[in-house]
Amino acid sequence: MPIHIDSRAVVSPKATISDGVQVGPFAVIEDDVAIGEGTTIGAHAVIHSGSRIGRECRIHPMAAIGGFPQDLKFKGEPTTLEIGDNTVVREFVTLNRATAETGRTIIGSNCLFMAYAHVGHDCVVGDNVILANCSALGGHVHVGSWVILGGLTPVHQFCHIGDHAMIGGGFRVVKDVPPYILAGSEPLIFERLNVIGLRRRGFSEKSIELLDKTYRLIYRSSLNVSQAVARIAEEVEPCPEVETVLSFIAKSKRGIISGYVHH
Repeated sequence: MPIHIDSRAVVSPKATISDGVQVGPFAVIEDDVAIGEGTTIGAHAVIHSGSRIGRECRIHPMAAIGGFPQDLKFKGEPTTLEIGDNTVVREFVTLNRATAETGRTIIGSNCLFMAYAHVGHDCVVGDNVILANCSALGGHVHVGSWVILGGLTPVHQFCHIGDHAMIGGGFRVVKDVPPYILAGSEPLIFERLNVIGLRRRGFSEKSIELLDKTYRLIYRSSLNVSQAVARIAEEVEPCPEVETVLSFIAKSKRGIISGYVHH
């Protein structure tokens, strides 16, 4: 397919534009940019230097891709923002490139960033992630694959969110959110296993049962996290999903969110 660039767009001759790319009116594409085959760039979108955009992405009008980090320590070092294939970026979304600390802000494939969502510098976002309207990731946040973040939800810098987790709208995330769960309330707590999401994605009933046992020990017993992890190792049949939970907890630096407070 031929490249189509509207005559009113401003596209650097140094940018790498692949076959089938379409660029709308008044879009700006800076020097150090690479855009994959079949991607569309909407009117008035700005693709800053350092942006690497995959194939068949849809960048809607007014989005700002690869802008400078919102970090006072940043001195203009050469860093990147990398987006996988088939990702949709809606209006007024801001995706920032990294600082020199990691050099790369990384976003996976098949993601959806709804209007006004924000991904801060040095974040790592997996595949099939949905950030609803006005949700925002602070710097250095890691988001696993298949995560759904409700609207107006801010995530504190350096927090990690595990695969297949779903977080309700309007709740602050200030600790790590383990995989496979639904989280909500203020302050944010474990509510239950994300059973509907896991079934939709083909997880076996056996895996779901083992995850349920795991999280009952973590959140519905009188044990602290260390004690619960020891009991899980003793009592819950090993499976990849349970190993993922235990690995997530072991690596957590900010600590995981709490369960219900028992009075």
